[in-house]
Amino acid sequence: METNSLSVIIPFLNEAENLPLLLQNMDDYAATVDFSLEVVFVDDGSTDESAEILLCARPKSFSAKLVRLSKSYGSHAAIRAGILHASAPNCTFIGADLQEPLEMITQMVVKMREGYDVVCIQKREVKVGLSARIFTRIYSSLMRKYAVPDFPKGNANNILFNGKVKEQLNKHIESNSSISLQIINMGYRQAVIDGDYLERRHGKSKWTLGKKIKLFIDSFVAFSFMPIRLVSILGVIMALLGFIFGVVLIVNKLVSPALIIEGYTTLAALILFTSGITNISLGVIAEYLWRAYDAARNRPTFIVADVCALKEIAETCEGLK
Repeated sequence: METNSLSVIIPFLNEAENLPLLLQNMDDYAATVDFSLEVVFVDDGSTDESAEILLCARPKSFSAKLVRLSKSYGSHAAIRAGILHASAPNCTFIGADLQEPLEMITQMVVKMREGYDVVCIQKREVKVGLSARIFTRIYSSLMRKYAVPDFPKGNANNILFNGKVKEQLNKHIESNSSISLQIINMGYRQAVIDGDYLERRHGKSKWTLGKKIKLFIDSFVAFSFMPIRLVSILGVIMALLGFIFGVVLIVNKLVSPALIIEGYTTLAALILFTSGITNISLGVIAEYLWRAYDAARNRPTFIVADVCALKEIAETCEGLK
C-alpha cells in the first residue's frame, strides 16, 4: 500500500496550553518523514483561545487546516468531521494533549507498508489512574467477547487506515457509535502494535467518567446484541424462579400448612428484585429504541461551521498587524 501522503486528525477541546508545543513538535517531526503530511485540526466547540492560536500559526513542514464545529459533539464525531475533510487517502488520529509520541505515526506507516489496511496502536505503558486501567481492561475484554472479536486486548487508542476504510467511514457516518470499533469491524487486514504513551503535559483530561460510560453503552448497543439477549435470558430465569417458588409454596401448603410463615418481608424483597430486573430490561430496550429513533430522524452527527487553511489565515493575520 502506497503511503506517500497522510492526514493526521487532531480533535481538541480547550487545549490552548498544549497547542503551541504540539505545533512545534509536529513541525519538527514532519521535517523528518518521507511522506507528505497534512494535519486536520478539529475544534470541538472550544471556548478558550485554542482556535486563535491555530489561526495565526505558520507550520513550515506540513500543510494544515482547521475545521470548526458549530458546538461540541464529542471526540468521535470530531474525528469523523476531520476524516471527511482530510485530503490524503491514508488517515490516522491523535490527541492534542501530547500523550502520543509522534514517532508512533512512523511505526504505523512502516507496518502499513507491509500490506495492511488498518494498523492499531494499543497502550503498553502509560501513567494513568487505577480506574482508567480497570475501565480499559473491562472494556477491551467485553468488546472482544461480545461485540468485535478482533478488537485489540490493550484497546485501540490510535488507528492508521487507508483509502478503502476512509471511503466507508465517509459513506457511513454513524451517530452514538465508536469510530474505532467501526473501523475494526469492517474486517480489513489488520495489524496491532504496542506503543508507549506519555503523561499529559498541561490541562485536565476531557475523558470524563460520563463520557466513558456513554462510550461503553454506545459500543454495546451499536455493535452487539448481547444486552437484548441478556434481557431475554433474565426473563426466562425470572419466570423459572417464579414457577419453582410457586410450586414450593403449593407443596408446603398441602403437606405442612403450619410451616408457611405469613409476612411481608419476603414479598417485599421479591417485588423489589423483580421490579429492578424489569426496569433494567426496559432501560436496555429503550437504549436500542432511542438509537433507532435517532437514526430515523437522520439528524447530522456534526455540523461544520467553517474550514480554513492555516497558512492562508496566518498570512492574513500578519497583514493586519
